[in-house]
Amino acid sequence: MSKLAEKVQLDLIKAIDNDELVLPTLPEVALKVREAAEDPNVGIPELSKVIGNDAALTARIIKVVNSPLLRTNREITDLQMAIGRLGINYTCNLATGLAMEQMFQATTDVVDRKMREVWNKSTEIAGISHVLCRHYTRLMPDQATLAGLVHQIGVLPILTYAEEHSELLADSISLNHVIEQIHPIIGDKILRAWEFPEVIACVPSQYANFSRNSAKVDYVDIVQVATLQSHLGTPHPYTQLDWSQIPAFAKLGLKPDMDIHADEDLSAAMDAAMTMLQ
Repeated sequence: MSKLAEKVQLDLIKAIDNDELVLPTLPEVALKVREAAEDPNVGIPELSKVIGNDAALTARIIKVVNSPLLRTNREITDLQMAIGRLGINYTCNLATGLAMEQMFQATTDVVDRKMREVWNKSTEIAGISHVLCRHYTRLMPDQATLAGLVHQIGVLPILTYAEEHSELLADSISLNHVIEQIHPIIGDKILRAWEFPEVIACVPSQYANFSRNSAKVDYVDIVQVATLQSHLGTPHPYTQLDWSQIPAFAKLGLKPDMDIHADEDLSAAMDAAMTMLQ
């Protein structure tokens, strides 16, 4: 590790330990959506009013409900119909995840490119997670999608730090090393600060723990397999691992050497899932 990476890592860990790291806050619309979701009496009109204040988010949700993955014979043209089709919980998780894209914006070109890269990878993994969840588990696809979208959320404060420290921005190897080492700890901290359910809040710190073996399949397993599958056919270090030794595959009932992209139906579903999130 370079001296710069070591120094930044120590600075960030110290800030985390002392509760001095400024964690990002959820976009206002996502906060309001989650607040609405916690009300047991919330109905479609109330949720529609909350989401309807954000025109871009409204358009995205209508796009999702009409996507090849979720559409029926009847085209959905307004938000209340879309929420009725998706259900309140599904809509809330989807709206929370999609609203997060607003956070991936920077003031410098270098950081902006890096944020785009992280967000694009997150939507890819969220799309694969959605399909894996739907086809191989009895868990909730909307939760799996959200888990995929937030698994790298801890990268944001590191990039914010980098914007204020030009020497780190100028050294991409050190920056990538710091991101790899620190983002899992920060990610868990952010999701717990946002009061996400524990089944999702633990995903950032656990998805790259390939020896992890929980009692039953969970969202960490889904994001883990989705992450590995997303790197198939690339020289990424994950493709050099012995996947037969990774318990998540067995828990999903998948053969470690299976390329889900090679299955036409699954590949089409993944393309549809990724498109609906973009």
